[in-house]
Amino acid sequence: MSSTTAPPRAEPTPPAPGAPPRRRRAARPDRSVLALMVPALVPVLLFSVAPLVYGAYLAFTDARSGRNVDIGFVGLENFAELLADGDFWASFQIGLVWAVGVTVLQLAAGMGLALLLDQDLRLRWLARTLAMVPWAMPPVIVGLMWRLVYHPDAGILNATLRDLGLISGDIDWLNDFSVALPAIIVVGVWTGMPQTTIVLLAGLQGVPRELHEAAEVDGAGAWRRFRNVTLPQLRPVVATITSLNFVWNMNEFALVWVLTQGGPGGRTRLPMLYAYEEAFRYGFFGYAAAMGVAIVIVVLAVLAVYLRRQLKELR
Repeated sequence: MSSTTAPPRAEPTPPAPGAPPRRRRAARPDRSVLALMVPALVPVLLFSVAPLVYGAYLAFTDARSGRNVDIGFVGLENFAELLADGDFWASFQIGLVWAVGVTVLQLAAGMGLALLLDQDLRLRWLARTLAMVPWAMPPVIVGLMWRLVYHPDAGILNATLRDLGLISGDIDWLNDFSVALPAIIVVGVWTGMPQTTIVLLAGLQGVPRELHEAAEVDGAGAWRRFRNVTLPQLRPVVATITSLNFVWNMNEFALVWVLTQGGPGGRTRLPMLYAYEEAFRYGFFGYAAAMGVAIVIVVLAVLAVYLRRQLKELR
């Protein structure tokens, strides 16, 4: 029985000297991969991208509430009105104080708690679980709970301060012009600290132990080891979590709405609360959409400056 042998495979012809290198054909994406991505992309397009595009479109119109109301294109008229709106800029300043204050305090408190949970303590698993409780609670429940804590007559905070002899009367924490904003900042820190703690704890566990041991052999104390070893290793993690926290805090709505609804006298009215009032209390949807676009632009500008500075320090 005769056997057939396959012809030898032709060797590729090497390119001539001086000829440009051959370009490889770009690999075409597998259709099955695209098909698997569609179920994930459709909700994102429907519930994130489409509302964002529609909101940006409304910012250039005179859309308002009512039946059979014609929507007209007004160009930059809403943004021109926004520049002259003193109430918006007042709310924006309050929003910056809130966002920066909560973000910085979340970082400080989260760093301290992450360093503590990174130690070899007894029942460490229980402490890590309890640290996640504020993050797992809905903002509405958190707001209602802290309203009870801050209650001027029956609140546990005033009762504790009276027992310690620090105050003699009652402080209306959420309705006093001087303490309302610091009071809600404390709530914001308590609510968002767990996510910062978990991210920083993951970063701490990625720091090589050999670096700490070498620094300890060189006689470095706990503070010097943290400043010269831990903190430089955590800088990318810190830049990421502070950027995310700033964006989330600048867009906060539900927690502050439940606590104060922007009062007293607009002292805690964040930009998102002001935009909500313009849209759903007064019916100026186009003007409220312009506020949202302006907030996004400013937040992106602040993040660009911050991240650029952080990247320069990492190089």
